[in-house]
Amino acid sequence: METPEIVKNDPYLQPFEADFIRWEEKLKAKEAEILDGKSLVDFASGHLYFGLFRSKTGWIIRDWAPNATSIYLIGSFNNWQENSEFELKNIGNGCWELYLSENAISHGDLYAFAVYWNGGNGKRVPAWARRVVQDSQTLIFNAQVWNPSDNYLWKNAGFKREIEAPIIYEAHIGMGGEEPRVHTYNEFRVDILPKIKTEGYNTIQLMAIPEHPYYGSFGYHVSSFFAASSRFGTPEELKQLIDEDFRNYGYCSFTRC
Repeated sequence: METPEIVKNDPYLQPFEADFIRWEEKLKAKEAEILDGKSLVDFASGHLYFGLFRSKTGWIIRDWAPNATSIYLIGSFNNWQENSEFELKNIGNGCWELYLSENAISHGDLYAFAVYWNGGNGKRVPAWARRVVQDSQTLIFNAQVWNPSDNYLWKNAGFKREIEAPIIYEAHIGMGGEEPRVHTYNEFRVDILPKIKTEGYNTIQLMAIPEHPYYGSFGYHVSSFFAASSRFGTPEELKQLIDEDFRNYGYCSFTRC
């Protein structure tokens, strides 16, 4: 392989040229494995394909587990048992899929995967789960079916911020209040947003929004990248916070792990 550009541009890296070449070879091999001839954009949009969705006739759930030999959907709806009717089908390229009837699962049900592979098995929270909650007694995390009858209706979906330099206020929802407890999306919306505006900020950077098992990590130990942390409230309450952020204050909000 040709000398990597990073080594050409920095002579101090020349003693490590073999390591960079090996790294590039592994990178290309992994790309070939996960992309299957598609683009990185397609792969990055996996959340539009993988995960739990409503279909025209019920539900569909998909996941990517190339080393699995079998996968069962288990949860509160089937007493956490591995039943054949809840077994996912291997559809190729590491992808697994299961279609369910409309009444098979319901809003609020807890679920996970029972995954088998050569040499072992275990319970797994689906990687593309959009709602994950922690049991207050066992402290175990599970995915949760989230399909409320009163979905939040965006009031300012077409928001466009003014062309201006961002003045960023970094905040943590749970630690945003004064009391020694975990605060909520609603409390941040009502109590904190006006104060940030008064101080002259035009951009909010929210910490710890993706779900994470260890609260003390400030959100850096992400376990579910597509699920907003349930510690602070529901997805609808987070949507309302962002919506009012746009409508009432003209903020541009974004999150980080």
